[in-house]
Amino acid sequence: MIWYLLYPFRGTTEAPVLADNSQVRGAFRRYGRYAASHVVTTLLVSVAVASVLIYPFPFLYTTDFTNGASILPEHAWTDTLPLNDKNRVEPDVIMRSIWIHGSYFKALNKDILLSALELQDELLGPTINFNPRQQGSLGVEVDNATSTDLTPAQRDAYHVINGLTNESWFFQSPLQYWSCSSENIERDDDIIDTANEKKRQATSVNVTLRHSIVFSGKRFQDRRLVAADALVITLVHHRDSPIGRLWQERVQALKHKMTDRWDIFEYSPNGKISELYEFQFRPMSSQDVFLLGLAYLLVLVYFLTSLSKLRAVKSKVGLMVTVIAQIILAILSSFTVCAILKIDLSRIPRLGYPVVIFSMSLENIFRLINAVILTPSEDNTSSRIGYAFGETGHVAVTSVAQNLIILYGLSRIVSPGVSAFCSFAAIALIFDFFYLSTFFLSVLSVDVRRTELSDALAKASIRSNRSASDMQSRQTWIDAMLQGRIAMSTRIAGTIVMVGFVLIAQWHFFENESVAKALGRIIRISPKYKDLSVSSSLTEVHQGRSPASWLGLQDHETARELIHIVKPDAYSYIARVFHPTIFVLKGSDRNLSAHEPWFLPAVYDFARHQSAPFVVTVLVIAAAVCLLMNYLLWDELAESGEVGGPDAGNLLSVRTLSSGHALDVAMLSACSDGHLVSVGLDRIVRVWDIKAGGKSYVLSEDEDSSITLFPIFALCIDEESHWLALLTSNRVLLWHLAEFRWGPVIRVESDRHKPEAFFFVADDTAATPPLLLIRRGGMITELRTDLPGPNNYMLTKESTIASVGWLTEKGFPAQVMASTREGQVLLASQDGSSWSTDVVSTSNSKERELISIQSLPELGFFLIIRSQTVDLVDSQTLRTIHTFDVEPIQPKSVKCFHSRPRRMRCGSVALWSFTLAYLNIFNRDLVVQTYSPQHEGESLCFCDPTSPTRKTCCPWQRAKESKRLIKNPGLWDALPSGIVVGVRRKNSDKSRPNGDSSKQPQQALNGLRRRHYPTDPANGHVPQDNWEVWTFSHFGKQETWETLPLCPTIEDDGHLFVTNLGPMVRIGRASLAVGLSNVIKVIMVGNERFETGGNSRLGDGMPVLGNRRRKVPPSLRGKPAAQCPHC
Repeated sequence: MIWYLLYPFRGTTEAPVLADNSQVRGAFRRYGRYAASHVVTTLLVSVAVASVLIYPFPFLYTTDFTNGASILPEHAWTDTLPLNDKNRVEPDVIMRSIWIHGSYFKALNKDILLSALELQDELLGPTINFNPRQQGSLGVEVDNATSTDLTPAQRDAYHVINGLTNESWFFQSPLQYWSCSSENIERDDDIIDTANEKKRQATSVNVTLRHSIVFSGKRFQDRRLVAADALVITLVHHRDSPIGRLWQERVQALKHKMTDRWDIFEYSPNGKISELYEFQFRPMSSQDVFLLGLAYLLVLVYFLTSLSKLRAVKSKVGLMVTVIAQIILAILSSFTVCAILKIDLSRIPRLGYPVVIFSMSLENIFRLINAVILTPSEDNTSSRIGYAFGETGHVAVTSVAQNLIILYGLSRIVSPGVSAFCSFAAIALIFDFFYLSTFFLSVLSVDVRRTELSDALAKASIRSNRSASDMQSRQTWIDAMLQGRIAMSTRIAGTIVMVGFVLIAQWHFFENESVAKALGRIIRISPKYKDLSVSSSLTEVHQGRSPASWLGLQDHETARELIHIVKPDAYSYIARVFHPTIFVLKGSDRNLSAHEPWFLPAVYDFARHQSAPFVVTVLVIAAAVCLLMNYLLWDELAESGEVGGPDAGNLLSVRTLSSGHALDVAMLSACSDGHLVSVGLDRIVRVWDIKAGGKSYVLSEDEDSSITLFPIFALCIDEESHWLALLTSNRVLLWHLAEFRWGPVIRVESDRHKPEAFFFVADDTAATPPLLLIRRGGMITELRTDLPGPNNYMLTKESTIASVGWLTEKGFPAQVMASTREGQVLLASQDGSSWSTDVVSTSNSKERELISIQSLPELGFFLIIRSQTVDLVDSQTLRTIHTFDVEPIQPKSVKCFHSRPRRMRCGSVALWSFTLAYLNIFNRDLVVQTYSPQHEGESLCFCDPTSPTRKTCCPWQRAKESKRLIKNPGLWDALPSGIVVGVRRKNSDKSRPNGDSSKQPQQALNGLRRRHYPTDPANGHVPQDNWEVWTFSHFGKQETWETLPLCPTIEDDGHLFVTNLGPMVRIGRASLAVGLSNVIKVIMVGNERFETGGNSRLGDGMPVLGNRRRKVPPSLRGKPAAQCPHC
């Protein structure tokens, strides 16, 4: 920004280029050359400093406000702010207190506690076993509210626990640790231990008696209170409370009554007896989250965009990790230094710290990278790094100095909490420059050394002897940025983000004021906040901490609890805090016996207990980095090709494929590389390329009319995503997806019924993979282009097929398992050109029971599904490994997914989780039944249950079962990634699959011509189109549930009126396609890569027909002619 401010004097906004003989440039050049020549040394220095500063971080910060460590920021704006009396603000409550001192830091002696209890009872009346709650408090009458005497019942009737009024009150006292009982105090053998054990004790109004509110001048050791200088008894009351008036009168009386035992002082700095304070605890609002999220998004987009333009780097992922690591090191190091310097960072939300440093750090990083890229490629690495750092080092230092000055100026006019943030940002900027010139510079030099950048740079590089005329004649920064020749500069962006965040943070602390007052205070016309004095004006008492600074140390949890009592619906309250009356026991030694420690107690605890591990850790890290760098630089080994990053999480998104069909989509088929084939009632077959953004084309009939597409009974795509097969009444048509041409036509026996299965068989020996066609009558037909006719094999002659499952894997014979109407299960195995059939014995089968078959291709197993049991059967031995007990299953509704299989030492397959998802036949609820090992480290083993198992094998009998129920699932499917995705209506009462068809809108019964939406729907929306997408995942103890509207804008989709969903098919491991009348909705969960040759079969073209036929009532023995297994 400084170069823009100097534009009237310089005539340019570009940073100045120092002359070659400049001493400043020479110093930076020499350092850069040295750092590049001694990479190991430079990196060791940065790593050692980082280890020294980051290792203490978890020991110096805590979320516990009572152990002497710094407080981690929360997701809230918190502060204790002294207000100027000129604001004339009416306080919400009034606070009065007395401080009781004994000898210096001896307030926890028994005699002091007993004397304090006597004072407390003099001011408030008897408080032993204080319990002010009264069932009939409204019936207690006070004859004279101004009387100096109130009975305990009358006093307790005004307590806030009996109702919040203008006369309410409550108090906080350390004596409540002992129930305000002198006997308990006298019997206590360890006062300090009791104070530590009861630091989380709550009062009758649920205010925690933390050490910060009942003690002043505390000393901590090993996260425990060991001494206190004063006991603090605080009365909090409303304006009209008689307890407050009685407290004030009795304090005045004690000044005359207790002079023989106490030295009494009035703490009144500047002659004032009270001050106004504002206590805030404001959680982050949705607006705050949105703004911070937007800031993070913009910074991330800028970072990735700039990184994508860097062509001459060895690994962009490695560079990105290095940049993020540098910023994290700077942030954590700054947190540690702030803890040592006692800078309170808990007043600003924690999410605000990284984004500011990130935005300011990128400026220097990309300036250095671009300078290296523009150096002459024929120079060696050290010279290029030195030249680049010499050219940009002074600019980076100037930028840091400029931001430090801005932060210093802002810290003088903002509230204390924002001022602490400015201090943090200043420290972080210094550390960021340090790590830039050590850590990042050494890693960048390694990257340059490994690539030398010569293969990506032009020979016409910018030389070091550029003249001033060249600088003036070059194009502007904006033109170069728009042309993509340089990365977008953050010279302004970083500073704007920094200043903008400071102003936004300050706005949170005076958002109720007018703009004039806010601007006036910024220019110091009407300051709102005053400084908190650390030293006490009572020099004769030698207080360990002044009352003003004691108020500033009040923890935020206490403020939140008090806000809940005083103003339940607010995020802040204003209190009139009267300066305390100081009671010092006569004969006490108040001479200073110890000085105020320079650092927090946690720093000294760390030095006492962590010194040896700290030194060892730093040495080990330094040695490890040294060995790693020697390995990378001198062993000349190829770098690892593993590229990865943190999972961004599953993000649900919906894409619409429109303008493909004029009428309903009736059939869908897909493959793992992103190809989707749709067949519509308008007699159009369209091929979509989801990976290419939804491009599509229509399959047309051959010119000589030898190829007739319709009617189509089934379709499928091979595993390699090369061939599409369309089954018509008497032939199979093949279309090559990659070459966009028709293949040979295969003749089949004429049949007007939909087959039970139609799929490709994996076969590397054939140019076109063969197909298997399974008819309901039990006929298996093998279709090959290299044979003159089909090969038929009769699986069963005695009955019809009810369900089919198959396994096809390269190098292994195809297997088909089928169930018949009579409840028999058969397994057909291919042996060359012939087939063999085996009967699968099922012990629990009933006569004429409907049995469904489900194959598990990745495991080589079958599922035999009955009404209330599921058998896991080995396809090789036909042995049942385990039988699962399930709820009554709707036929053909079972879906199975599992973790990636691995091979155990015993040779069997093992899993970490196994899930069955199915519909309950009675209530149509989706049941997600998951099995996992009983103990950590075990795996579900598919070995023979009769054979002995290893320690790491968990038999299925010991597997842990968990169930999840999903109401109104609608149309759903289970993805191989372990996520269940479905589409349903939001109104569950009208979305049951077995709903009464008579209640359908009349519009749906009057033909297709009237199926377009009305132009002016009632209430601005169409209730019949209230579809939503839902996703459910369950990994370990974490469950994820997310919903999204299927049609955010109905008019833009262009689909026809629809009362039921069309076919659904899985495209890849994390995406689905569902037909919605004449459009297709593609649902993606997370990042779909669309990789070819996935292990999970995506579909055979059979269960993806639209459900336009009349629904059949559900029945265990119902006719399996339903077009969709989910409905």
